[in-house]
Amino acid sequence: MKGFILINAYYEIEEYLYQAKRLRAEFAAKNVEVDIIRGDSFLLYIENGNIVSRVSDYDFCIFLDKDKYLLTMLNKIGMPTFNSCEAILTCDDKMLTYIALADQGIAMPGTLAGPLCFRPEGEVKEQTLEHIETLGYPLIVKESYGSLGKGVYLVRDRAELSRVMEVVKCKPYLAQEYVRSSYGKDVRIIVIGGQVVGGMLRESKKDFRSNIGGGGDGKPYDLTAEMRSLAVRVSTILGLDYCGIDVLFGESGPVICEVNSNAFFYTFEKVTQINVAAKYADYILSKMKDCL
Repeated sequence: MKGFILINAYYEIEEYLYQAKRLRAEFAAKNVEVDIIRGDSFLLYIENGNIVSRVSDYDFCIFLDKDKYLLTMLNKIGMPTFNSCEAILTCDDKMLTYIALADQGIAMPGTLAGPLCFRPEGEVKEQTLEHIETLGYPLIVKESYGSLGKGVYLVRDRAELSRVMEVVKCKPYLAQEYVRSSYGKDVRIIVIGGQVVGGMLRESKKDFRSNIGGGGDGKPYDLTAEMRSLAVRVSTILGLDYCGIDVLFGESGPVICEVNSNAFFYTFEKVTQINVAAKYADYILSKMKDCL
């Protein structure tokens, strides 16, 4: 059996590269060869109306990129990917994630999908601002695509809302209720194969966002039964083999913030001493053996 880890063509941060290297090492320990390949290698392309593949010698792919075109072509040629094409595409778009989780009894902040503007000179209408203001101030505006807390804005009044809307109006975005009780902190829960691996408290002393990449700190967290149950339900609904689920401290219980289909585990492994890479490798191999 042989696999490959697909990583982004340009991303160079340590936490990201660590993930691929750790997975490769754990597969090697199990005598399984896994290559790390960047997304600029044009592994699949269309020629004479057909998809041509340069990865036919591989049995599976761990997809750590967000290139939907490459992912969809891998899906079309029948290459097993972890996560699946559908799950990655749903989680990559924050609004699609919330829509997928809606009507399932999952606690989430009130959310509005932003109307998309196709002209930079287009004027944000008064009624758009008024509808968003029904969420109450402060409120959150998020770009639908993004990670590490980027493209997330805490808006305190009409003036700030107007400024932020000029930034996001030509991008897919959403507006959301702000969970005051979770200012600067949340819990990252790693789930693999429908099983909770563990939890990490993320906390920032200087920002409303708790992301480690944005300056937050992490430490082990003893998950409540409610948090565990919520995380398993979310991963199951979204069909995820592996994910990091960010849970806010709501006044009435845990509230889903975001779901990451390729969540970094650099800090998670270090602070929890849980071998996430080994657990993920074991899961993938068990799934592949079931398919043989």
